[in-house]
Amino acid sequence: MSVSLSVVIPCYRSQATLPELLRRLASALEATKDPFEVIFVEDCGGDDTWQVIQELASKDARVRGIKLARNYGQHNALLCGIRAARGEVIITIDDDLQNPPEEIHKLLAKLHEGHDVVYGSPQSETHGFLRNQASRITKLALQGTMGVESASKVSAFRVFRTRLRNAFEAYRSPSVNIDVLLTWGTTSFSSVNVRQDDRLIGDSGYSLKKLINHAINMMTGFSVLPLQIASLLGITFGVLGMLVLTYVVGRYFIAGSAVPGFTFIASIVAIFSGVQLFALGIFGEYLARMHFRSMERPPYTLLHETPTQETGASSTALSSAHVSQP
Repeated sequence: MSVSLSVVIPCYRSQATLPELLRRLASALEATKDPFEVIFVEDCGGDDTWQVIQELASKDARVRGIKLARNYGQHNALLCGIRAARGEVIITIDDDLQNPPEEIHKLLAKLHEGHDVVYGSPQSETHGFLRNQASRITKLALQGTMGVESASKVSAFRVFRTRLRNAFEAYRSPSVNIDVLLTWGTTSFSSVNVRQDDRLIGDSGYSLKKLINHAINMMTGFSVLPLQIASLLGITFGVLGMLVLTYVVGRYFIAGSAVPGFTFIASIVAIFSGVQLFALGIFGEYLARMHFRSMERPPYTLLHETPTQETGASSTALSSAHVSQP
C-alpha cells in the first residue's frame, strides 16, 4: 500500500483514548485526500493498550502496531515509529487527545509552503507546572541549534518530511530526543498556533523522576551548555579568588593585620569547594553518557508487530533494533 502520510503515536496506558483518537484521525486525514497510515507504538505501560491496538489493526488495514520489549520512553518510541514509517510526510501526535487531530491540516498547509519541520504550538499550555518547567528546559537546550524563536515553539505535535530521518539513520544511543535529531537534517523549522484540549481521561505518564531525568538527559546528552556553565563558574570564582587574595594581602601590608575570623575563611573554602564539586558532577554526567554510548545499547527493542496486508512488507524499524520473539 502506497501512503503519503504516516502518523506516529507513542502509546502509554492509553487504552481508553485510542479508539476515539483513531476515529478522529481517520476523519481528519480522509479530508486531505492523501493515503495514510497510523502507527501505534506501545511503550509497555502495563495495561491493555496493546490488545486495543491489535483490535484496531485487525479492523483497519491502515493501522499498524508495534510493541516495545519494555518501557523506553516517549522519544525512543517515536524513533521506532519514525523508522517504521512508509509515508513521505510523518506526523507525530500524543495519545491523550490533547492534540486535536482536526488541526493537522494547519501543519500540513505550512509544510507545503516549503518548510521541512512544522510544529503545532499550543495557544495555551494545559500541562502541569512540573511538565511545563521541563519543557522550558528542553527548549533552552534547543535554542543553540534551532534558534530562539523556533525552539520556543517546539511541541510533540509536529509534521516533517520523512527524508530527514536519513540524517540520524545510524543513531544508536539510548538517550533520544527527536527534536534534536531533526536539527541534524535541516534548519528549516516553522510553527502554527493550534488548539490544545484538556486531558479528560487518565493521567500523564511523566512523573517527577521522569521529568528530572528528561531535563538532565536533554541538557547533557545533546548540549554542551552545562560544560560552558562549569567553565564560566570556574572563571568567575577564579577572578573572585584573586580579588579575595588581593584584599587579604593588601590589608596585611597596609593595615599591618590579617583578615580576622574563622567564618570568613570557612565561607571562602565552602564556596570554592562547592563550585569544584558542581563542575566534577557535570563532567561525571558526560563521562556516564560516553560509557553508555560505548556499550551500544539500542534505543529500543521490539517485542511484537501487528501483521501487515502486504507480503514481505517488513518494517524498516526491524532493521534498526533487536527483535525479541513472542
